[in-house]
Amino acid sequence: MAYFPMFMDMTNLKVLVVGGGVIATEKLEKLIDFTKEITVIALRVDEEAQAIIDQHALVLHQRAYEVGDIKGFDIVIVATDTQVLHKEIYEESRGSRVLVNSVDNTAYCDFIFPSYVKKEDLTIAFSTGGASPAFAKQIRQHFENTIPDSVGAFLEKMKNLRRTMPKGKERMDYFEQRVKEYYRNNFR
Repeated sequence: MAYFPMFMDMTNLKVLVVGGGVIATEKLEKLIDFTKEITVIALRVDEEAQAIIDQHALVLHQRAYEVGDIKGFDIVIVATDTQVLHKEIYEESRGSRVLVNSVDNTAYCDFIFPSYVKKEDLTIAFSTGGASPAFAKQIRQHFENTIPDSVGAFLEKMKNLRRTMPKGKERMDYFEQRVKEYYRNNFR
């Protein structure tokens, strides 16, 4: 099954991560690129997860998940080894506007995490619809190594120009030329 690729502003969204192990740590590493409004509920928290929680001043409740904990959250990531809990949280979320990602169990997911490259304002996502996360990771690494680090500064310059130039064909042509020039000079 193919998933719809959607980019979402997470600035004001509240995220709950249930779990504190290796997989939860991987999800935290991705989430903090886009929001710091994250709460973690876990009985045990790995050292790496704790470091992320401390470094970014995330909220931690060191205890088991309880029914009702999803209230007030927009997104819930279930990253535990307990498949029964994945199903229970997913079912609890039905009828609400809470989106759930159940790690390694697409049957209990409203969305999946893509593999992605993020360099400043540029974000490129890759998904195999869950068929092969290893393939998505490999193609991500290819593009990560291909995209120059200067892309952030280029995009910032383009963003500032867009604010100052009047809309219209002339502006579109100007931007097309700048992008072609940047591409020609940086992607070989």
